[in-house]
Amino acid sequence: MNKRNFIRGILYAALTLLALICLIPFAMMIINSTRSNTEIVRGFTLIPGKSLIENYKNMMYHMDVSDGVFKGIWLGYKNSFIIAISVTILSGYFSALTAYGFYAYDFKGKKVLFILILIMMMIPSQLGLLGFYELNKALKTLDSYIPLIVPSIATPFTVFFMRQYLVSTMHPALLEAARIDGANEFSIFHKIVLPIMLPAIATMSIFTFIGAWNNYLIPLTIIVSPHKYPLPVLMGYLKGGKVSENLGSMYLAISMSVAPIIIAFMFLSKYIISSISAGSVKE
Repeated sequence: MNKRNFIRGILYAALTLLALICLIPFAMMIINSTRSNTEIVRGFTLIPGKSLIENYKNMMYHMDVSDGVFKGIWLGYKNSFIIAISVTILSGYFSALTAYGFYAYDFKGKKVLFILILIMMMIPSQLGLLGFYELNKALKTLDSYIPLIVPSIATPFTVFFMRQYLVSTMHPALLEAARIDGANEFSIFHKIVLPIMLPAIATMSIFTFIGAWNNYLIPLTIIVSPHKYPLPVLMGYLKGGKVSENLGSMYLAISMSVAPIIIAFMFLSKYIISSISAGSVKE
């Protein structure tokens, strides 16, 4: 018993040390956002600097895309929230609906469609960027949020994950009992299936929100008007200037950009382990 406690203590100490090491980059980012360029070049320290306000003003100056009104990063926040929240809500609902269709119904071509979903998971989205641009040009949806939101409604991996989650957590007899009681298919989905899938939806919502929030290449290609830029694209305004003069501002902008992701993870992270472990059970 003592040996077991000793080994457990070593593992806990190692995991604690590993967690602290993982937190070092975040600590450096936050502390450097309060320091001047000269202090940052000298090296890292745990003592915060006194240049936070100066860095903020410099950041707002380089991100000014609003005709002289210094609200560039807040405009980027608004645009990113519009895109990320829309994608997260629509993806969670329609991916769950699609996964339920693959789980509950037998139809012609079901296996072929599911194999296509697996194949699409393996193809990087960047490979179709040129064709995606030409398609939106033909549809006249360039410089809008439609190409950033609509294609993300039912992503292959999200559908695959939710379908596997249903396989491992919901028995088909539950659906049959609801049909015998006279419930229609949409009532079954909304009142029975959707509550069961909430852990999986919450888990996928974290990754969907992070992916939509950090999306850089597609908005940079599709969006032309600066006032529509999301936050990752606006970060290029800082990088486009003299980097040696904007180090503190860059650290501050990065710190502010990751804050919503950390908050979302804190509220939804409890679902990750339970849903992933349930979704990993085979049929």
